[in-house]
Formats: sequence, structure tokens, C-alpha cells
Amino acid sequence: MNTTTIKRLLPTSTAGSLPKPSWLAEPEALWSPWKLQGAELIDGKHDALRLSLHEQQQAGIDIVSDGEQTRQHFVTTFIEHLTGVDFENRKTVKIRDRYDASVPTVVSAVSRPKSVFVEDAKILRQQTNQPIKWALPGPMTMIDTLYDAHYQSREKLAWEFAKILNQEAKELEAAGVDIIQFDEPAFNVFFDEVNEWGIACLERAIAGLKCETAVHICYGYGIKANTDWKKTLGSEWRQYEQVFPKLQQSNIDIISLECHNSHVPIELLELIRGKKVMVGAIDVATNTIETPEEVAKTLREALKYVDADKLYPCTNCGMAPLSRDVARGKLNALSAGADIVRKELSLSN
Repeated sequence: MNTTTIKRLLPTSTAGSLPKPSWLAEPEALWSPWKLQGAELIDGKHDALRLSLHEQQQAGIDIVSDGEQTRQHFVTTFIEHLTGVDFENRKTVKIRDRYDASVPTVVSAVSRPKSVFVEDAKILRQQTNQPIKWALPGPMTMIDTLYDAHYQSREKLAWEFAKILNQEAKELEAAGVDIIQFDEPAFNVFFDEVNEWGIACLERAIAGLKCETAVHICYGYGIKANTDWKKTLGSEWRQYEQVFPKLQQSNIDIISLECHNSHVPIELLELIRGKKVMVGAIDVATNTIETPEEVAKTLREALKYVDADKLYPCTNCGMAPLSRDVARGKLNALSAGADIVRKELSLSN
């Protein structure tokens, strides 16, 4: 187990990405190309990582991350480092049954010749004594972002990715990462597959880890395809209901969810009672900065269904598409809101 422990009640964190500085990539855009190349790009990514950490620390975030400064896309940056995937031979597929995207093709057996994020994680670990969290794509979300011409089975490919993710996760743990998070927005879409093999695949990805593990299941970044989809979900978003019972029984330690400004009935959290829950109290699909009191209200609601020692205030999803000023404001609101509720809890004890 890593030496960093989380001592504070309601420790705050982010779901993952934070905006990149304008000298590294185009601001306020998802998946924008790098502005640097070669050795300059490597240095630039690591400078951005340090800057992102500093901004989290300035805002009082307890569990810090790299802000995903070293990856362009939360899935494909990982896949780019694997063999068996052809990025030249692209096909158009529908991502999460929602929008078309041009994606790489699996052409032969997939494998991981070397670690992907481990050197970056070592740099983050050197910069801080705080608990650190690192995000990886989950197996089901990875298969949904590719065209598979080799295995021709979503499940087979997912199991292969689970093994590869496990190799990476074990090296990240050895580098001093305290929480490894798997991003699985696909869990809100393919319910039958999630229950048949998706959660089992995730457990394969965390096999043998001693650090804490998390799964992040959101309704997506604030991009048009996602916000349009959300409009079709009606007044109650009950997707979590389909996967929570099995997740509650799983070996995953922490479940990261979207709660603020979403139509998720908060009482669904009762279905995962006993798990630690990263409660998304910051809406990433708007430039409006929450007030600390709005954050506190979301956390108070969640506390009816999550024990206080298991509640981790968080953002709904990544903040990469937002401006740095807005993201900074939202981080400050998250910390201040958590502080309000912390004080209330200490008075009530």
C-alpha cells in the first residue's frame, strides 16, 4: 500500500481532465492537436502537469491528479501505445450509440510493448506528498472507440484490454499512485453487457492491486452530442439503477458519479451503500461557476445515502473543454462547498 493516506473527511478531487495551457494545445477544445513537437512536447506536457497540480493545490483539492495534461484523448492516447491497432486504417463507428467518429482499427492481437503513463505518474509523485489519482480508460469504453477487424467479438477484445490495463495499473501503483480510476461512460449505455461481462472485465483490470480503485461512470463531457442525448433521457436518469447492484457487489473500492444538475434520482445511491462514492457536485457542461452553497446542497443530499466517511466531493466529469478561469472557479467552489458541509458535520457530532 502506498504511504499517502486520506485523513480528511470529505476529501475533494476531480474526475480527471483539466484545461491545458494555450501554449500546449488549443484551449477550450476537446482532443486538440499539440502545439509542440519532439523533446519540446515532452517538456511542455510535464510543465503543464506541474501547473495543473499547482492549480489544484491552490484551490485546496485534496486528492490531486495530473489533470490529464499528457494525454490528448482519454481513450485513444492509451491505445496509441499498443500494438495490433492501425491508426492509418480508420473506420467510422457510432460511439456509445450517440455520435459518429473516425476510429482506428484492430488488425491483430493487441499488446502493450511498454508502459504508457508510468513516467508521467513518477513525475507527479515527485511533486507532492498528497494522495494522487490516475485515470485510465475502462475496457468497455476502449472497445467502443475502435473498429475491431481481428477478434470480431466485443467481449474478447475487452478481456484483452483488461489484461493490458492491469499491467499498466500495477506499474502505476509501483510508481506511487494511490487511486487508479477507470473511466467507463459506456456503463451508462450497454447495460446487458455491463452485467454479463463488463464489471467482470473491470475486476480483471484491477486484479492484484493493493492501491484503491475507482470506476468513473458519467453522462459525458459537455459536448453537443452528449447534451443532446441527455435531453432524450426524460426527467429522471435512472441508468445507474441497471448497473449499481452488481457494482455494489464488485471489488471496486470507489464509484464516481454525475450528480449536480443531472436528473439522476439521488436515492439511487442507496444501491451502492457501503462503497466509497465520488459525488459529482460540479456541472462540467456549463460555464456558470457554482456557488459553494450549491455544492454543499448536492453533498447534503448525497449524505442521506452515503456515509460521511465514504463521500468524496468531485466534479461530474473532466473539465478539458472549459476555460482555465472557469475550471479554476469551479475547483474553488468545490473546495469551499465541501468545507461548509465538513463544518456542519463536525458541529453535529
